[in-house]
Amino acid sequence: MRTKGTALPEDQPFDHYTLQHRITAWVSIKIFDQITYRVRHGLLEGMRRKGGLGWVPKIFAGHLHTREEEFLSSLDLRGKIVYDVGAFQGLVTMFFARASKTVVCYEPNQRNRRRLKENLALNGLDNVVIRPLGAGSRAHRGTMVFMPLMPGGASLEEKTVAQLKTDASTVSEEIEITTIDADRAEYRLPAPDFMKIDIEGFEIEALRGARQTLLDCKPDLFLEMHGETVREKRRKVAEIVAFLSEIGYSSVQHVESGARITAANGEAALEGHLFCRY
Repeated sequence: MRTKGTALPEDQPFDHYTLQHRITAWVSIKIFDQITYRVRHGLLEGMRRKGGLGWVPKIFAGHLHTREEEFLSSLDLRGKIVYDVGAFQGLVTMFFARASKTVVCYEPNQRNRRRLKENLALNGLDNVVIRPLGAGSRAHRGTMVFMPLMPGGASLEEKTVAQLKTDASTVSEEIEITTIDADRAEYRLPAPDFMKIDIEGFEIEALRGARQTLLDCKPDLFLEMHGETVREKRRKVAEIVAFLSEIGYSSVQHVESGARITAANGEAALEGHLFCRY
């Protein structure tokens, strides 16, 4: 019997960064961060970049290949407009830029954006529009929180931020947040054919702020699932599936398992990614 004040397992926060993750990140940032190299495996194989461990020989990187990479590699993006919401340092942006006509990416973190620009320049990629903003359901200023060794985990989502702040090393950055609908209208951005959203638990907010874009353009969507607890992930999956169903997206597929996701089986999508079509 659960005693008063004891959290159920599904209410306990995930340990996002294991000791192995932290050691790998330390080695990557402290030793190899300024080295330019040619990537030996994954989506960016053959391209040049700074940061990360893409220089590791392919024979030692088999465990790094994921169903996400396989899925993205299978897409035909020729001639298409791609939105990369949560571009980080360009690891997927560069893949999109090589495969598509134009990429519009959103990255509010200054450190990540500097490296994104460096990596694009290293490969002569000039078909990327960089928006130095976060994407949400309304325009406002927000505080992004992240761990210096894990800048890819920067988040605005309340519960994720609270969990990150339990680590004394976390830092904060004030950022501007817009809606994709408003940004498209103000800057006359091209209509998206494909949209990837990976913003550490803020995905539903970005979708709400892109409602008219989704209704008008009907882009395919690739969404990463986040949440600080099992209960939070379940809630977020349910919100996303309900929102997409409401605006007409009839196909929501769990990338890792291939399962079709509905309100009845959202549990199957707690980990991994969703691919959604109108």
